[in-house]
Amino acid sequence: MADEGAPFRHPIDWRNPDFYDGEALERETRRVFDICHGCRRCFSLCDSFPRLFDLIDESETGELDSVESSGFKSVVDACTLCDMCFMTMCPYTPPHEWDVDFPHLMLRHRAADRRAGRRHTTASRRLAETDKNGRIARTLAPAMNWGSAQGNRLTRPLMQAVAGVHKEAPLPRYHRRTLLDRAAKGAPAVNRQAPAAGRKVVLYATCFANYNQPEVGVAARRVLAHNGVETAVVYPRCCGMPQLEEGDIERVADSARHTAAALGEWIDRGYDVVALVASCALMLKLEWPLILPDDAAVKRLAEHSHDICEYIVGISRAEGLAPGLAPLDGAVTLHLPCHERAQNVGRKSADMLALVPETEVSIIERCSGHGGSLGVTKGFHETALKVGRTTARRAREAANPYLASECPLAGAHIVNGIGRQAAKEGDATAGLPAAGRAHHPIQLLARAYGLA
Repeated sequence: MADEGAPFRHPIDWRNPDFYDGEALERETRRVFDICHGCRRCFSLCDSFPRLFDLIDESETGELDSVESSGFKSVVDACTLCDMCFMTMCPYTPPHEWDVDFPHLMLRHRAADRRAGRRHTTASRRLAETDKNGRIARTLAPAMNWGSAQGNRLTRPLMQAVAGVHKEAPLPRYHRRTLLDRAAKGAPAVNRQAPAAGRKVVLYATCFANYNQPEVGVAARRVLAHNGVETAVVYPRCCGMPQLEEGDIERVADSARHTAAALGEWIDRGYDVVALVASCALMLKLEWPLILPDDAAVKRLAEHSHDICEYIVGISRAEGLAPGLAPLDGAVTLHLPCHERAQNVGRKSADMLALVPETEVSIIERCSGHGGSLGVTKGFHETALKVGRTTARRAREAANPYLASECPLAGAHIVNGIGRQAAKEGDATAGLPAAGRAHHPIQLLARAYGLA
């Protein structure tokens, strides 16, 4: 229980039959939506709130009482579970007596829809199977990457028609050699003279770093080793964020139990747990304990888990970083993704890059609009670009050589948004980062150390 007056979240009561009861959910939805209607502070956060307020404003009475419940689905579908309304905007979160948690209400809707057989599109169902997709795609990586490439006029229209994946959305690439494969070849030599020598970390690879961007994990291991930290890499399974987006809470709980048991063995051996992607760190630290509040292993894992940027900053403040950081060869535009901010530990990626000498860092603290697996679907991609338009514009105006985000999907989405805006003005490359892609902040720190 949080200290009196500090915001807190209730455990998700997903095993209670009332959680899925249509009448109970209707009452709670109307109660919360009426509070949102009277406040409207969150109108600029995502598309859920404009949709809600348009429903009300265009109704017969201009109040919620004349809005048909069938209209609520569009509000639920637009929520990306970013948690920003709860974390940064809402004045009515617990312990306030109105007890508003908008994202978890949207999650409840999705869980109820799923149980009733109303959830799932072809695209969302397939995209949520990150482990299955990764295992298959790695064996066919060259062909998969060719077929999924932006601009492939042969395959992408077909993917949109058959699978519901928007033909212009950037899709992750796959690698034959996963992060686990690369880790099995050996660990980088540990700098025993570093101030933090003696620390031990087990990196939770995450599905994205394992299958799609193993170079993030490689960079993290090199930086940690240079700072005296012994590392191992494990990947029991996906954290379940894609399933959470779909309302499949039971499956998320199963992933939490399995992964907590696997990582618990490393905690027993004195290792800290570090996640490579902000969304996954959020799941380990905050969402899993709310889904399984009575599971001691999940609680223990949450207490020992860290985001990679958070962990590096922790070293810098506790023991100090190893010497060797040099200025980058250009300025950085740093996007702070929602799931980094929702961890409630501060702007750790910004704090980390501030350690790089003589390097200008421009910070964008605004949603990219992507929304996880939802962001590449035919039905939502244009909305995702609309929500992220301001973020892309700011990054384009900064026109820095480097663009970085702790969320790899957000980074790719911002680059796509920059390209869209530039193309409309007749210059398809104006404002794009020098490499034509975004980096994870840990990759830039590795570069500053001369390790990448």
